[in-house]
Amino acid sequence: MWSDYHLHLEYGDYDESYVLRFLEKAQKLGLSEIGFSEHSHAFEEFRELYYEDLILDDSPIGNFQKRWLANPKSKFVHSLLKYQEFITNLKAKGYPVKMGIEVCNFQNQKKVAEILSGYDWDYRMVSVHFVRGWGFDFEVLKDNFDKGDLVSIWQDYVKEMEKVASSGLYDIIGHPFNLRLFGHLPDPERVAPLLKRAAEILKAHRMVVDVNTGTSYRYPIREISPYPEFMNLVKAYDLPIMISSDGHFPEHVGMNFDMASDYVRSFGLDEVVCFDKRNRVMKKLDGDRS
Repeated sequence: MWSDYHLHLEYGDYDESYVLRFLEKAQKLGLSEIGFSEHSHAFEEFRELYYEDLILDDSPIGNFQKRWLANPKSKFVHSLLKYQEFITNLKAKGYPVKMGIEVCNFQNQKKVAEILSGYDWDYRMVSVHFVRGWGFDFEVLKDNFDKGDLVSIWQDYVKEMEKVASSGLYDIIGHPFNLRLFGHLPDPERVAPLLKRAAEILKAHRMVVDVNTGTSYRYPIREISPYPEFMNLVKAYDLPIMISSDGHFPEHVGMNFDMASDYVRSFGLDEVVCFDKRNRVMKKLDGDRS
């Protein structure tokens, strides 16, 4: 039984007919359910945290990120209550959907805990999207990788991972080590201890690893995240996984899942995690995804 739990509605709306397009694609692929993991930047409750954490000066990074935050179509346009009501209504109609969220790696995890409390989450995902206030997955800002030492960037990334994992707020770490998405690859030997440290952190805090196909079809690197060196540690540390598409449109549902299935099996992994109200159920990977 397969699911795709990393899907976003931000380019559509909270509209049942739009969700049906996601579900139709899932049904064609034999997926049993889908989960929406709306970005925290969709919700008004998180506005202050972005303005506290991101570089927003007059530098190229700051100017771009100010424009990004000011986008009225996708930033802070909903409330968490509206989101919950929408997903609850879909569930009441019998649609196989789950309610998740993808939270950025904010510094103030105490505030995040306050924001997330009181809602009926099926799962909570956290993704490291910012390093020292720089959104490293913005293509227009990728030149910043060339301005510093890649190993130092990897070090900062792992520090952020440790901070959010140790908060105890989350179930899933999103697309680990997607730092590679534009092809900036550090010396493997120099970052090997950082990968090991990351695996230890995730193990200690019972985090599920998001094996994410988004980087295989949305970015130049054309690989699944996490990359093989870290997947070896996922196996060695017996870290639970899920497989997701990081889809931002209905046609992305289940994208490259056959590739992902072969990928995880190549590391000796044959189970994925499913969620219900933050309870985990392990499901065997099977060929027909039924």
